[in-house]
Amino acid sequence: MIKPPGVYAPQGDTELLLEGLAGEEVPSGTRSLDLCTGTGVLAIAAARRGTAATAVDVSHKAVATAWVNARLHGCRIRLRRGDLGEPVAGERFDLITANPPYVPAENPEVPTRGLDRAWDAGHDGRLLLDRICRQAPVLLSPTGVLLLVQSSLSGVTATLDALRRAGLGADVVRSRAQPFGPVMSARARWFEDRGLVATGLRTEELVVIRATPAR
Repeated sequence: MIKPPGVYAPQGDTELLLEGLAGEEVPSGTRSLDLCTGTGVLAIAAARRGTAATAVDVSHKAVATAWVNARLHGCRIRLRRGDLGEPVAGERFDLITANPPYVPAENPEVPTRGLDRAWDAGHDGRLLLDRICRQAPVLLSPTGVLLLVQSSLSGVTATLDALRRAGLGADVVRSRAQPFGPVMSARARWFEDRGLVATGLRTEELVVIRATPAR
């Protein structure tokens, strides 16, 4: 798996989402979608289980990286560059995975270039999470499953509430505590000032949220 500079490399959140994916049944004919694909690792995992896999990322470099990695792993993946679900508007998927940028940042907007683009998501870390929650109902098939990973610092309850308001059933199905990495550590004092973490706390909880159309 190649991981060039400027493309989000698989980390603990990717690993946790892969575990969530491994726990899902994948019937023949499943159409999968990986949002914010980065290196393509989630899309490749889905394709290796027999799905008709599509992967989307806003970054040209990420799309190119995912294409190379798919070739290296002998997988066929349909790749699209664009903003979340826009490149596949009008399509429905049986399985959607998403590891979007979710780190709270001093910049209130999502960066358009640079390394921070891979993780920054506004003051509360929710700029992309909220959009995914709104888009999920029109991207999922009637029996589809969304698997979304995020940090406790970006509001797990807010995501559950947003998905439920959108007409989906949603629950946390996996969680894991991990120490702050370099990006989070550099912002730890700012997190404290905003009340996102307790003074001196340098760990976060990662969660995988599973959502399905309410029946």
